[in-house]
Amino acid sequence: SFLFFLLVVVREHHLKTNMDHLPYFKGFATDAVHSGQEPEKWTSWAVTPPISLATTFKQPEPGVTKDKYEYSRGGNPTRDCLEEAFAAICNGKRAFVWASGLAGTQAVLQLLKSGDHVLAIDDLYGGTNRFLRRLAEPMGITADFVSTADADEFVKAMTPKTKIVWVESPTNPLLQITDLRKIAKKVKEYNKDCIMVVDNTFMSSYLQRPLDLGADIEFASVTKYYNGHSDVLMGMTACRDDSLIERLQFIQFAAGAVPSPFDCYLVNRGLKTLHLRMEAHSKNAMAVATFLEAHPKVVSVSYPGLKSHPQHEIATRQCTGFSGMVTFRIKGGLDESKKFLQSIKIFTLAESLGAVESLAELPCIMTHASVPPEQREKLGITDNLIRLSVGVEDTYDLLKDVDQALHAAVQGRVHCPDPMDFVHIDATHQVRRDADKRLALQSSATRNESHVFENVPAPKKIQATSSSSSTVRTTTTKQEADDKVFAIPPSPSRPGTARQPPGGFSTFTLG
Repeated sequence: SFLFFLLVVVREHHLKTNMDHLPYFKGFATDAVHSGQEPEKWTSWAVTPPISLATTFKQPEPGVTKDKYEYSRGGNPTRDCLEEAFAAICNGKRAFVWASGLAGTQAVLQLLKSGDHVLAIDDLYGGTNRFLRRLAEPMGITADFVSTADADEFVKAMTPKTKIVWVESPTNPLLQITDLRKIAKKVKEYNKDCIMVVDNTFMSSYLQRPLDLGADIEFASVTKYYNGHSDVLMGMTACRDDSLIERLQFIQFAAGAVPSPFDCYLVNRGLKTLHLRMEAHSKNAMAVATFLEAHPKVVSVSYPGLKSHPQHEIATRQCTGFSGMVTFRIKGGLDESKKFLQSIKIFTLAESLGAVESLAELPCIMTHASVPPEQREKLGITDNLIRLSVGVEDTYDLLKDVDQALHAAVQGRVHCPDPMDFVHIDATHQVRRDADKRLALQSSATRNESHVFENVPAPKKIQATSSSSSTVRTTTTKQEADDKVFAIPPSPSRPGTARQPPGGFSTFTLG
């Protein structure tokens, strides 16, 4: 019928204009809340998996175990619940958790032997870089660090001895995006047995699924977004290949770098709110990045959600959102960077990332101090490069904090943007809404439903203003908003009203 013909035309047009945006992973939140958590596992039918602290388990007869458990290093009920949940949300067959992120790195590299070669991305987490240079090389494992900007040039650095390719996307700290599908394809064309590892710490599987893009192993520091509360050290690897599963399971048992049951319980709880937290991180980060890009005391900003990011188009194809990590270059040098970090009040000067609270750090003398100076200079990890982990606080509070710290750090009176104009900027939600409507079009067209669908436009260009903020302005003056940010109501247990910078002046050290 004519109506169905019109439906097909609308659907095809919609797909062509919106195909670049990866849709939300359906069922993710349900998996995060329920996978591995079945109450029927326990005789009590406990809704929340209990913390099993036992290190050893009674055997009904010599050499026979009940429910596979004999010694907690080889298997623990609480840890099993967490690993099942990770396998589900990463879309893998098995997942393994480790005592820290670097313990997970070590476990993966224990797949190698002396004489093997690792090809890694050049802009790499400082701890991984240090591990490959200082620990792996003395054991006879060599490594090269090459940019993935040109996939062909990257793969040219592979040799017959290359057994692992290690990639981050986004990278730490420059937030470069790698076309994971293209790199995976070229790596496998060169050597189908080469193991491709993708460090997904900055995104989490809520925003990006490396296994779906061709990776053999998704690696992540669970300490960051997956746990999300700055109170657990843990690493995670997820994979699908049976051979890798068998080898990693043996390494977990034989090397023993396993997390405690209590840590597993905390992360298990954190996973249940991951989808909610990542939405809030992404929303706030987009506002902060857009504000910084418009600020005259900032040289440049790197955030995959910005159209100015050189790999923005790649990010929209392989991610469902853009996370909470933002890096920028402040006008000036080391002195201005230090002053900015000493002046923040809502952000906390600290290493790490991905927690509910906002953190800020200076990579050149903090997280990446162990990277050789010549390599830092080549990469562009300069004295004025500041990394922000944007948390889930009120957006305006974060914007105002960044603004006042910039004014404290960089001298000169210039016209600056009003933070209130950036409160409602959120590209991630626009991408998500368009993607979900696209899926609805596909599903309905398949069922041959006889109604006309709304022609959803492509995401509009982000502007540094928002009409939806007008309601806020009619009820809250700028001065009232300022007072709200930088004053705390007095209470019997907390005298005074001045907010002190958490991690500010008195805690800034270089050691």
